[in-house]
Amino acid sequence: MSQLITVKKPILSLPQIINMSVGFLGIQFGFGLQNANVSRIFQSLGAKIDDIPILWIAAPLTGLIMQPVIGHLSDKTWSPKWGRRRPFFLIGAILASLALIFFPNVWALWMAAIMLWLLDASINISMEPFRAFVGDMLPDEQRTSGFAMQSFFIGIGAVVSSILPFLLTKFGVANEAAAGVIPDSVKISFYVGAAVFFLSVAYTVFTTKEYSPAELKSFESVESQQIDHSIISTPAKSFYNKGFIWLTTGSILSLLLYYYNGSNKEMPLEKELYVLTLGIASFGLIQLLAGFFWKNNKKNGLVEVVNDLYKMPDTMKQLAVVQFFTWFALFSMWIYATPALAQNISNTTDTSSPAYNEIGNWVGVLFGFYNGFAALFAFLLPVLAKKTSRPTTHLICLVAGGIGLISFFVFKDKYLLIISMAGIGLAWSSILSMPYSMLTASLPSNKMGVYMGIFNFFIVIPQILAATLLGFFTKHLFHGNAIYTLVLGGCLMIVAALLTLRIKIK
Repeated sequence: MSQLITVKKPILSLPQIINMSVGFLGIQFGFGLQNANVSRIFQSLGAKIDDIPILWIAAPLTGLIMQPVIGHLSDKTWSPKWGRRRPFFLIGAILASLALIFFPNVWALWMAAIMLWLLDASINISMEPFRAFVGDMLPDEQRTSGFAMQSFFIGIGAVVSSILPFLLTKFGVANEAAAGVIPDSVKISFYVGAAVFFLSVAYTVFTTKEYSPAELKSFESVESQQIDHSIISTPAKSFYNKGFIWLTTGSILSLLLYYYNGSNKEMPLEKELYVLTLGIASFGLIQLLAGFFWKNNKKNGLVEVVNDLYKMPDTMKQLAVVQFFTWFALFSMWIYATPALAQNISNTTDTSSPAYNEIGNWVGVLFGFYNGFAALFAFLLPVLAKKTSRPTTHLICLVAGGIGLISFFVFKDKYLLIISMAGIGLAWSSILSMPYSMLTASLPSNKMGVYMGIFNFFIVIPQILAATLLGFFTKHLFHGNAIYTLVLGGCLMIVAALLTLRIKIK
């Protein structure tokens, strides 16, 4: 039996791990400002409340497309001066900072919609390689600490960016403006966000040195080196067959949705479902196109990415199912926390009532709490993982998050919900770190970026499903009682926790 020989990556110091993680503070700052203020900007420019979900759908779709592309490109990049991932950090930071400066100065709704797409695309250029960066730089036993440090900076960035307009208002900055104009509190928050984004990412770029492709290859085991991970092993016929099935399924579902809504105008299904059905058809077209290129001996990035998708490691497939139920649960909270708590605590569904808006403000505070808890719990995760294992740690955290969501139904005092947020914060901290720590252990170094991008599919797809199906569940199954939607989310998070028992780390 041949002996498995491994060249170990050097152990990095705590300051080195901090340096390589600081950039995520700026990335989350940009996302936090986007998540907290874009709907407000849309409404200020005249968007109807019913149109906001379809305007928002650009953000997850952008990530769905951008992340595998950026991951693939960064896998293929190497500069002796700038490295492998850092060029993408810097380019994304420059573009995102410019978008943050321009976004609050738009004067038309169509401009705001385009700016959301550009901002999200720019943030994704910086963010996607950061996940692969930890896999590149840290040995396996330090990756939990590396992703936990990212969770810490994500939590800090989320808390500060969310409350920044509120703080500026307390210092006398105007929080109101004429119709069609963005308030100064939002504008200045975006300008501050642009500076924080660029400076924090630049700090990581200029304080961290990357390993060369040759060094990364030397860190892989002899067994791994015997596998050429760049080989396209999927026959063109498989691309064609699977592509035809996906295209046909998506097309049929789109037609059924069209005819159903045409004949049921009083109770049509959500139009966001078209994003899902047409997305299925588009995925089929992509596979057919990849098959055409491969059949004609034209190996390119599209062929490689689709082949990589087919050849996902087993650990990644097991984690994908966990991610699906986890993120579906999270979106139930993000979408329905305010109406659910307004009904459950204040017994109101009147969005113009003082009680409803008071709960809405309190939900913002609660979201700040769970992000704060997540930042603190980030330091607990490496200790817990060392005492047990990474799958067990994730299981414990997800169960805590599921119980936290279900407790929304139990607690009638809004201050007790801070306890709920402790459980959700523990889950959130783990969600941002443990799946990636487990995943990187199963990925080859020359495919780290593209597989991190593909892994994002299992965040975006449940987001699209949640935006379409949860409305149906809330209206027809729960008769408008949104609190039961949160209970459903809690149950799904516990299902995700149980599914971690299937995960086998290489």
